[in-house]
Amino acid sequence: MKIFVGTDHAGFGLKERLVPFLKGWGHEVVDKGAFEYNEEDDYPDFVIPVAREISKDPDNVRGIIFGSTGQGEAITANRFPHVRAVVYYGEAKRVVDNESDVIERSREHNDSNVLSLAARYLTEDMMLEAVKRWLNTPFSNGERHIRRLSKIDAIKIPSEQ
Repeated sequence: MKIFVGTDHAGFGLKERLVPFLKGWGHEVVDKGAFEYNEEDDYPDFVIPVAREISKDPDNVRGIIFGSTGQGEAITANRFPHVRAVVYYGEAKRVVDNESDVIERSREHNDSNVLSLAARYLTEDMMLEAVKRWLNTPFSNGERHIRRLSKIDAIKIPSEQ
């Protein structure tokens, strides 16, 4: 699978560690930066190029972006048509049955195609486990999930005059 990655300084170290793993797992990786640690850089400069690529081919490529919390990065990515970015901080468990499923549900139900990782909340091992689970979980193709995604894709926001 072709995977686009991008981050500002907050996720730079994790991105640099993730890329070799992705390649080792057989994925084609396109790194959109940052290419050096610069505490003054801005996450939109690296997230926008990733989101633009996902928007062009949302069903066949994926994106992994990093930020301090991952929130601003996901907000930025989700501005692009057909991008479905989700934020991951660490494992959350369902209260009812203690089922661990946040990453899997983002794929099965929402067909997420961008994973926004909260770099300041994840260890390298946590990141690698989350990315593996996210990449290995297919979209369910359930009728209700397809219907919901179609409703999202149909949203047309008028531009301001």
